[in-house]
Amino acid sequence: MQGTRVASRYAKSFIDLATEQGVLEQAFGDMKSILAVCKSNPDFVIFLKSPIIKTDKKLAVLKQLFEGKLNKITDAYIRLITNKKREIYLAEIALEFINQYKENKKILTAVVTTANGIDDVIRKKVMEIVKGVSNSDVMLEEKINASIIGGFVLRVGDKQIDASILRKLNNLKQSFKENPFIKEM
Repeated sequence: MQGTRVASRYAKSFIDLATEQGVLEQAFGDMKSILAVCKSNPDFVIFLKSPIIKTDKKLAVLKQLFEGKLNKITDAYIRLITNKKREIYLAEIALEFINQYKENKKILTAVVTTANGIDDVIRKKVMEIVKGVSNSDVMLEEKINASIIGGFVLRVGDKQIDASILRKLNNLKQSFKENPFIKEM
């Protein structure tokens, strides 16, 4: 809970700063990059959270990792939170920044999960369906999960459409368990 509150406050302050400086879009891209690094490399997150490693070492690694890839405002902000010993929340701050950015810009995230991925035609149809339901811009996130066998699962906010073969098989299995037929003797 504490980490979420801290991340929310730091993300809000960074959104305000980036908006004031006119670099909100670049900051959004930077935070997506930082979050991608944190998600793809759990050792990096453990490194940031380590109390044994000194701040100057963490700053050196962050500089080497992100040098020339981030906006100067984002770079300065990361140095600031590291100097304040808040680098342990970097992944949470990046995630919260992205969420607050989407909320401010009224962007919905639609997550479509399929067994093998989707092509451009289906991607376009999904975007049209989601845009037709809401008045917001839509960001499509694609996931692949072979266990659903076929079909798709579409989630937008707290709503979900599950048209997967796995769900249909589970429904069929459940109906066989209920056995509405009476055995003859």
